[in-house]
Amino acid sequence: MQVILLERVAKLGQMGEVVNVKDGFARNFLLPQGKALRASAANIARFEADKAQLEARNLETKKEAEALAAKLDGQQFVVIRSASDSGALYGSVTTRDVADAATADGFSVDRKQVALTGPIKELGLHDVTVTLHPEVEVTVKVNVARSVEEAALQASGKSIQQLAAEEEAAAEFEISELFDEIGSAADDYLADVAETQGSGEEQPR
Repeated sequence: MQVILLERVAKLGQMGEVVNVKDGFARNFLLPQGKALRASAANIARFEADKAQLEARNLETKKEAEALAAKLDGQQFVVIRSASDSGALYGSVTTRDVADAATADGFSVDRKQVALTGPIKELGLHDVTVTLHPEVEVTVKVNVARSVEEAALQASGKSIQQLAAEEEAAAEFEISELFDEIGSAADDYLADVAETQGSGEEQPR
């Protein structure tokens, strides 16, 4: 199907261009979302008549998007999820989850503006693209963790593997300390016994 674009569409063309697209893409996406019109003589004439107004509106929304982009670009949003010790999520983080996390932090982001290259299925920091306008994109980080504390550690640059290794090392250290304390107490007891025997005192029964 031939359509005339009413705004820039990534990998397709600029406003005003007449392009060929698959019928399903046009019917399910471009036409219902107001991004294009069927390229009939009447619609092309209609576009030319409205072109100045469309360009002005595009410029205004682009400026608004750029203002939001300046604040949003590089932001990090925390999403809390249950996961296994290896870091695999029980489920996945969706575009809606990312949009909700951004909105909770005071940014107006719709899930349709969030682009995931694939489902997020593990803990850690993930780069996500947010399209605020056909000509304005930003990258944010999604910090997927099992707790706010874990998210803070990940934000400082530590991976789940490093955190697990540190926890294991801390546990081993605590066990080692415990055995050292037991050994030290046993040595003290034996020393007391030896001292008592040497002094000829009767041992308590």
